[in-house]
Amino acid sequence: MNKAPIPKRKKQTSLQSFVEEHGRIPPQALELEESILGAIMLEKDALNTVIDILKPEAFYNESHQKIFEAVQRLFAKSEPIDMLTVVEQLRKSGDIEVIGGPAYIAKLTRNILSAANIEYHARIVLQKFIQRELIKISSEIIRNAYDETTDVFDLLNNAEEQLFGISEIHLRRNMSELPSLLKQAKENIDKATSSGEKFSGVPSGFTSIDRITAGWQKSDLIILASRPAMGKTAFALSMARNIAVNLQRPIAFFSLEMSAVQLATRLLSGESQISQDKIRRGELDTSEKKRLNNAIDVLSDVPFYVDDTPALSVFELRTKCRKLKQKNNIEIIFVDYLQLMINNSESFGTREQEISGISRALKALSKELNIPIICLSQLSRNVENRPGQKRPQLSDLRESGSIEQDADLVLFLYRPEYYKLEPEDGNPGSTEVIVSKHRNGPTGTVRLKFINQFAQFKEFDSFEVFSSFDDVTSNENLDNQESSYTVPSKMNNSSHNKDPDF
Repeated sequence: MNKAPIPKRKKQTSLQSFVEEHGRIPPQALELEESILGAIMLEKDALNTVIDILKPEAFYNESHQKIFEAVQRLFAKSEPIDMLTVVEQLRKSGDIEVIGGPAYIAKLTRNILSAANIEYHARIVLQKFIQRELIKISSEIIRNAYDETTDVFDLLNNAEEQLFGISEIHLRRNMSELPSLLKQAKENIDKATSSGEKFSGVPSGFTSIDRITAGWQKSDLIILASRPAMGKTAFALSMARNIAVNLQRPIAFFSLEMSAVQLATRLLSGESQISQDKIRRGELDTSEKKRLNNAIDVLSDVPFYVDDTPALSVFELRTKCRKLKQKNNIEIIFVDYLQLMINNSESFGTREQEISGISRALKALSKELNIPIICLSQLSRNVENRPGQKRPQLSDLRESGSIEQDADLVLFLYRPEYYKLEPEDGNPGSTEVIVSKHRNGPTGTVRLKFINQFAQFKEFDSFEVFSSFDDVTSNENLDNQESSYTVPSKMNNSSHNKDPDF
């Protein structure tokens, strides 16, 4: 007795599997997909409107995906796009019968009267596609989260990358016409004029520096580099203090080297003008206790956010900064320092390649949040081995890779006294801040005063700002600058009259 053949189980479609798993039909807009494809084949300029919005995978119907692929191929070859050319292209690719034959192409164009609303329709189709992608990613995250063998930090990183990838690929900014850009630029100029602010960016609190930079500009990556113990952290903290205290602008400070309490102690030392050593030992007289309390009162009410997570990854930094931007509207970010960060989202052959990846990620983050990022960086030992003068230069950037390319500004700190040399201006503590690269403005050198016992930078009562020059590596260049000017400064001279008990 012959057994009846066992019927083959039909292969599930993606729709069937989705409905079984979620109990719902995926987000879709089939009528709009048909309308878009029909309009493209009927009107000559319709494709130009949607070519940058839609990709084949954005269409829910597989036939529509193949038709749009055929349209893209014709567009790439600069061939006309209509019913006949699309049918012919589908025949060449072997997809004409898959999509339902020429009759289905004719059906798409039958009920189309106009392509007037094609862009609006395309954006709805894109939204439906993004919804499906979010559902897909969420389902994968849930499945992986139940897997005990999954590394939770890899899971977090992959989830962040996939979600970020959706916005990067499908929500990019559109091209802007020059007239609208000029109008926006004029509005910014008028706003700056009416507000009376001298600088278009976030001021550093050091007028001499702001005259060169016009303040730290939105979306800029600023690299502040020097040899160890030259005062990078002290300089960054001095700027952060100026921005948060004097201007009341929210800032975020990521310290990978020092603890948050150590940073707070430095800030207290500078604000109270009491040496760090005395504060740590607690050897304070009555007047010093009052000054310390005054400093605590001043610093307690400023929008200053500190994170001292060690070995901070690019993924963690990006996540933290997005939250801070959304919740506290931070206007500038400090990172201390670049070489202590890690990049766990990719595999790199060398440390230099990893550092290059980190600098690219920092530049992308500054553009995404539209705020400046000041990142501290170490210099190589080439400075120490160089005979004669020790002023740093761009080639001294440690594990430079693409740091120099990614940065909009590169600043170096140079203290002659660190090398037992006499400052050229004869002022104790004189420090050169060398603006060695400035993508959107002049380069040059300014001098600030470093107060070692308070780990703080201040401006001299008057200071010199050298005119713009490209080569800042020789003493001769500094001596031969003819166009310098002197500007009085009152920054960092705040006095506080509070007198609470200690």
